[in-house]
Amino acid sequence: MSRHPTLKALIADDEEGPREQLRAALLRLWPELEIVAASENGVDAWDDYLSHEPALCFLDIRMPGLSGLEVAKRMSELAKPPQVVFVTAYGDHALSAFEAGAVDYCVKPVEEARLAQALQRIRARLAMGSTNGVVAAGPAGSAADLQQMLRELLPAAKPSSRPIQASLGREIKLIAPDEVIYFESDNRYTRVVYQGGEALIRTPLKELLTQLDAEQFWQLHRSVLVNSRCIASAVRVDENSMHITLKGRDEKLPVSRQFQSLFKGQ
Repeated sequence: MSRHPTLKALIADDEEGPREQLRAALLRLWPELEIVAASENGVDAWDDYLSHEPALCFLDIRMPGLSGLEVAKRMSELAKPPQVVFVTAYGDHALSAFEAGAVDYCVKPVEEARLAQALQRIRARLAMGSTNGVVAAGPAGSAADLQQMLRELLPAAKPSSRPIQASLGREIKLIAPDEVIYFESDNRYTRVVYQGGEALIRTPLKELLTQLDAEQFWQLHRSVLVNSRCIASAVRVDENSMHITLKGRDEKLPVSRQFQSLFKGQ
């Protein structure tokens, strides 16, 4: 294969053996590939993606916390989503959908010949300057095609009614998700701002993502998760900067470049 500029890649698999097998195969087939993260679950995969912004992600579809399908769905909604190759077990229910949708995928244990085919398609798209983001393997594929396939494969999200438990001195405060205005990472803690005040919890923001309704709680920044019902407006400061204002509050919360596509206007 011809040489290409260095490309960042992420591997996500909760099993060490397959994860390391895939890493070794990738380094043999594409030595210039820079593997910036080898995530052990879906929650870490999403967090690692936001940290490194790799252009290429290999996602096992069966992972704890967030599945590879759920991670891909979040990625596909970003302003510039990465290209994704799914890794799946033989006989998995999603395999027929992958074949019908012609997305890039490999079956465990990954065969280097099949992986080489997927990489060749990725190289071809890069050579053509593809801007589709998370794209299908065929020339007619697009991020929208993948989003449609994921909607069919993923069950509808069920809003969480489980309260957030926060320590306030000797008191354990139970905060209903609907009362939360936003969450913000604060060193070792997560700050919870809610209708009656604010509190600190030990649950990391990336874990809260698995417990809350993604349709209601929008991640706007690696460190900020906001109840969309509390957003008053989104303000574009310049070409690269945006913030939101909140109903009845003075805070202005940042919207990172990755998430600005949430606010498109009509």
